[in-house]
Amino acid sequence: MIELKPDIQFKKEIERISGASLSTCMQCGTCSVVCNLSPDEQPFPRKEMVYAGWGMKEKLIGNPDVWLCHQCGDCSTHCPRGVNPADVLAATRVATYRNYATPGFMGKLVSMPSLLPLAILLPAIIIAGIIWLAGTFRIPEGPVNYSLFFPHGWLNSSFTLLTLASYGLAAIGISRFRKDLQGYAFGTDGPKGNFWSGFWKVKNEILAHSRFSKCVQNSGRKTAHFLVFYGFVLLLLVTLYAIYAAVTGKYPLAFSNPFKILGNIASLMLFAGLGIMIVNRLTRKEGTKRSSYSDWLLIVAMLLLTLSGVVIETARFLDWPFAYHLYFFHLVCVWFVIIYLPYTKFGHIIYRTVAMTYAFSRNRK
Repeated sequence: MIELKPDIQFKKEIERISGASLSTCMQCGTCSVVCNLSPDEQPFPRKEMVYAGWGMKEKLIGNPDVWLCHQCGDCSTHCPRGVNPADVLAATRVATYRNYATPGFMGKLVSMPSLLPLAILLPAIIIAGIIWLAGTFRIPEGPVNYSLFFPHGWLNSSFTLLTLASYGLAAIGISRFRKDLQGYAFGTDGPKGNFWSGFWKVKNEILAHSRFSKCVQNSGRKTAHFLVFYGFVLLLLVTLYAIYAAVTGKYPLAFSNPFKILGNIASLMLFAGLGIMIVNRLTRKEGTKRSSYSDWLLIVAMLLLTLSGVVIETARFLDWPFAYHLYFFHLVCVWFVIIYLPYTKFGHIIYRTVAMTYAFSRNRK
């Protein structure tokens, strides 16, 4: 006999985030039948809809199948009751970030709309404090030179330490997530491989975004995600070079510098990808019937980061009088996207990779 221990609050939270009425699901199995990503054995998302409907949190948090879903929306499109399984699994992923967040308040900070003012205020205060400690908390006179406002040494060292601290703490939660994944057994498990062999198998799918191509209802999502992913990667590479240039005294970069050009190309990729995402979500073509707060927070934060980066670059060359105020805003945006990364929806880069790696190591494809 299996003893059920429903977590009613968890069920209500999934319903709140997803906008779905879980009690209306009649378990017809249509969602699993139409999903091209679902394995033949123990397919999702039908069983996950059962777990969610019964509030079985322990069956969903740490469930790798939740992450094999790429939110194509095929299941939601064909659901005869309009329960929207894609949104339910997306809501479960949001609950997963919050469950494994270390420290716990970080998960709430970036997932609850009521805490948005605090989420903005926290980096603003810390950044202002670092600039004050550097002794440059004032608007410099003369041509715009951001290093006079926030010295490169202070900027690079403080943001590097803060990022490492954030990711180090998040790694504790992610290690718990990985441990819970290993406790999830499949009835048709094949020979077990180790984590790195699984990662080697899955990395090509991740880099090529090939699973998006299997989506029917919203196959065009691949283009948007591809542009955002690689635009972000390119900007990271440019940022690393900019840090090197600052240390070696070669900063700021000229417009003709190859890395400056690469950075501008990356910005265009991000604008294009984010623009497609926004249009798709507004027209309900993003594999979801309802965009959650976490969805919009990430999109808006990345858009503001990219836009503010272009603006402060222009402000420096044109010597705008309010350039330093824009620069401070840009630094807050950097914090939102980079330092908060493991705790926002952007964290799915990490969580999905770990879950897919585990699934592949167990021949769950």
